[in-house]
Amino acid sequence: MVETYLPLLVYAAVCLAVPVIISLFATYLGPKKPEPHKYQPYESGYPTPPIHGRFPVKFYLVAMLFVIFDVEAAAFYPWAVILSELREIGLGAYGLLEMVAFVVILAIGYAYVWKKEGFTWK
Repeated sequence: MVETYLPLLVYAAVCLAVPVIISLFATYLGPKKPEPHKYQPYESGYPTPPIHGRFPVKFYLVAMLFVIFDVEAAAFYPWAVILSELREIGLGAYGLLEMVAFVVILAIGYAYVWKKEGFTWK
């Protein structure tokens, strides 16, 4: 029984050993010239001045909402593909009701975010 899992164990050992070995090589063989500008925050390759005060997170909130609703909207395509197969076996109404429930839940979430003014850019 161990013989059947031996290749998997060897693969797991190699997968664990390679990053550790590369990290050790980089730590001990890499250049060590600490310079103050290396520790400054940067964005798009350019150093940025220190941020004082509160950092606005509105962009990230809108981006996360887009990702959430985009992923949910991507579920429509597989449903449309499988709906024709469900009709063939007599479960077309079930598939339609499942998608209606999905859309209702999506609409409730959309209405909640709209009411909380999550889509407004202030």
